[in-house]
Amino acid sequence: MKNPVIGIGLEGCDPVLLEEWMAQGHLKNLKKVRDRGAYGRLSNKFPYSGGHADCFATEPLWGMALTGCYPTKTGFWDAVRFHPETYTVSPDKIYHQPDYPHVHELGETYRVITFDVPVTRISDKVNGWQIQGWGGHFPWPPSLSKPEGLLTEINQKYGSDPLLYKDDGKWWNKQYVKWVPGAIQQSANLRARICCDLMQRQPWDLFLTVFGDIHAAGHDLYDQSLPDHPLYPLRKKEAAVPNPLLQSYQEIDEAVGKIIDNLPENAYLLFFSVHGMAPNHTDVLSMFTIAELLYRFSFPGQVAMGAGKAGATPPPYVSKPIRKGWGGEIWRTMQANPIQKLINTWAPKRWVRSPKKGLLSPYELKRNEVAMDWSPTMLYSGAWPEMKAFAIPAFANGHVRINLQGRERDGIVPPSEYDALCEELTQVFYRLRDARTGQPIVKQVVRTRQSPLEDQENSRLPMADLVVVWHEIPTDVVDSPDFGRIGPVTMNRPGGHRPRGFLLAQGPGIEPGSDLPEGEAVDLAPTILSLLEAPIPGHYDGKPLIQISTAPLV
Repeated sequence: MKNPVIGIGLEGCDPVLLEEWMAQGHLKNLKKVRDRGAYGRLSNKFPYSGGHADCFATEPLWGMALTGCYPTKTGFWDAVRFHPETYTVSPDKIYHQPDYPHVHELGETYRVITFDVPVTRISDKVNGWQIQGWGGHFPWPPSLSKPEGLLTEINQKYGSDPLLYKDDGKWWNKQYVKWVPGAIQQSANLRARICCDLMQRQPWDLFLTVFGDIHAAGHDLYDQSLPDHPLYPLRKKEAAVPNPLLQSYQEIDEAVGKIIDNLPENAYLLFFSVHGMAPNHTDVLSMFTIAELLYRFSFPGQVAMGAGKAGATPPPYVSKPIRKGWGGEIWRTMQANPIQKLINTWAPKRWVRSPKKGLLSPYELKRNEVAMDWSPTMLYSGAWPEMKAFAIPAFANGHVRINLQGRERDGIVPPSEYDALCEELTQVFYRLRDARTGQPIVKQVVRTRQSPLEDQENSRLPMADLVVVWHEIPTDVVDSPDFGRIGPVTMNRPGGHRPRGFLLAQGPGIEPGSDLPEGEAVDLAPTILSLLEAPIPGHYDGKPLIQISTAPLV
């Protein structure tokens, strides 16, 4: 008789906070699992051709966790796809590479239940129930189930997830800030009840689910909760409790306790997170600063937004934003005459236009239903065909695309100049400084191609030619000795991703209180298969982190 395996993703749960709050007795159920089982950290990097770089974008990490493979095989590098024939982008948040199937696609031999597992699709290779899009942190897979009526039945019995497609508010929206903690608690409680229901309906060998509630809590509550956030002195007064992020962790700990109480005695229980959460150090830099920098690089002497005097003492952080959306807040910083600045700040949206080369207002983007219209990167998209290099929207590291002749529709950079341009941009990035501290903000710049001709030979390359990894310094204003000051601008989401995750496990043969070796997201799939005593595919890049049984390679 097989030992069943249940994997519970605590998406965005940070191991630093988890360890601290377990030790302090705040997370009683997770602490019990720690005492009864094993624990270890995950640390994630992408293997680009030019070197390894920190990886902490949600979708590609889930792709790695569920397939046991790096994107070098799957091609699932990011959640955004750039189309060089049209200079447009589109979300790419569903994994669709049949050559490297998900860990739960086990065929008829194993009975499986999946409930809201990210980046997945309903699969005919799963013997069991599948539910996607009941909830989670902005799940892109459509809300479906197999059998077809199961999701409808679940919604009728328990209701839909209160967070579904709604946890994208702004920290300066008092109504949203008041609403979101309660929605997080309700979401976690409903998910736990549904999991207990599904587990008891029929036998299963593998059960996978993901709590996206912690992800929402980390993004939305960090600034009110912990003093290492730069806005904490301004935001702590808004908090309904002293530490709303801790309270959300405790509520989710209580919810998963219900699942723990309903598990078979012989089950393996895995809690894991593919990335952590800390003060947001990437949104401003990867979605705005890098785009403005490349605009100035491509159009010498031109400044679009965020103009300022390098070296001067920056003004205080923006604490009272005016526009409802972040794009509108960035747009207010456009360098223009006093009348235009007044219009950008206070005028009705229909009057807001761009006097600058190629720039598109956030209101034009939304009116024209441009993909990812909320991202400040897209404000520059009208100028991309005339730029030597431009920023592609990104959720973690900065992504730079070279406007290459023969690859882009209107490419202006000859392949013979590709290497020199990549090196020139690399040095420009390394010279950037946080204007508030003087510290360098770029940790690493990685090339994703050895030559521009690789695109003709490999369709699974990243969309970016250069990947910029930032130091973990939350900032709103950057100085460049080459192109002046950029910012300050309004900060976006309070919490941001980190490349650290964890695995917490208990079950037969796992020594209580033991430590696991440090692993990566790609190690989660082979670990699950090993505990199931299922064959581990020979193409896996990951390895089992828990050695209980010997599973044959196939």
